[in-house]
This record gives sequence, C-alpha cells and structure tokens, in this order.
Amino acid sequence: MKNWKPETIDTLTLALCIAVFPPLWAVAAPCLNVNTGAIALICAGVYVTNGNKTGDALKISAGFLLGDVWACLAMWIMDRMALNPNAELYLTLFVLGGLAVLTASAVPGWIHLPSWLCGWAIALLTLGMAEGGYRSSYPLQIAVSMLAGVWYVGVFMGCVQKKLADMLGKKA
Repeated sequence: MKNWKPETIDTLTLALCIAVFPPLWAVAAPCLNVNTGAIALICAGVYVTNGNKTGDALKISAGFLLGDVWACLAMWIMDRMALNPNAELYLTLFVLGGLAVLTASAVPGWIHLPSWLCGWAIALLTLGMAEGGYRSSYPLQIAVSMLAGVWYVGVFMGCVQKKLADMLGKKA
C-alpha cells in the first residue's frame, strides 16, 4: 500500500463499500416488508451525481419524498378524470410538472428539483405496476427506499469509504 496512489485507494475502498453496503440493504429490505429496495440504488445514484454533498442530503431527500407524494397525487387526479387516458396523463403531468418547477424555484436551497422529478418518475412507474397502487403500502415502501438510498447508501457509505481511504492513506 506504500506505493498506491490516493486514486487507487479511493477506488478500492469504494469497490469494497459498494460490495458490502448495498447488498446488505437488498437483503434487509424484504425483511422490513419493503419490496422496493432497488429504488435505493437509483436514489443513491442521484445523490452521488450531485457530488456526494452531505449538506444537500436533506434537500435531496425532500425532493424524493415530494416525488413520491406527487406520484400519488397524479394517480389520484387521473382516477377522478373522465377524459381519454392519454389526455388525462398529459394534463396531469403538465400541471404537476410545472407546479414542481415553480415550487422548487420559490424555495431555493430547500428542495432538490432533480430528485423531485426523478422521485416522481420512480414512484409513478412503481405504483403503476404495484397491486393497489397509491392506495397500498407501496408509497411508504418507496419513501423508505428513497431515504435508504440517500442516507444509508449515499451518506453513511460515503463516510465509511472516506474513513477507510483516510486510514489506508495514512499507513502508506
């Protein structure tokens, strides 16, 4: 390890953490009656794409949770409309998409718009395939998976990886 570059140490510790922590969530999620565990990996990807900024974890979490709520609201609205399904979908996405952008823009620093929109898409897809849709426990399961992605796979795993890399770097 004495001759290893810091980038090599970062890569190896990241590989170890990716090999250990997400699979633990994959095994634990069904034990917690969460059938949407893979959503955590998607949400962790958005967190990482934002630069692994722990300071943004709350607003990213808020965005994902709002996306989950937005999906339930969209499905509830479409259930009550009596139009052509394509027209219902277009109108609902038009109005809610615009409102999401306007709302996030009105409170900068509080809501991460990309996670809101991504969370909305994830939840719409999942709820559309889930038995019972938004009337089931799936919205809660989706929320738990989203938060696990940001806080467990993103923040916690990132801290462990950094600590390991620092420890190995000091021994070099």
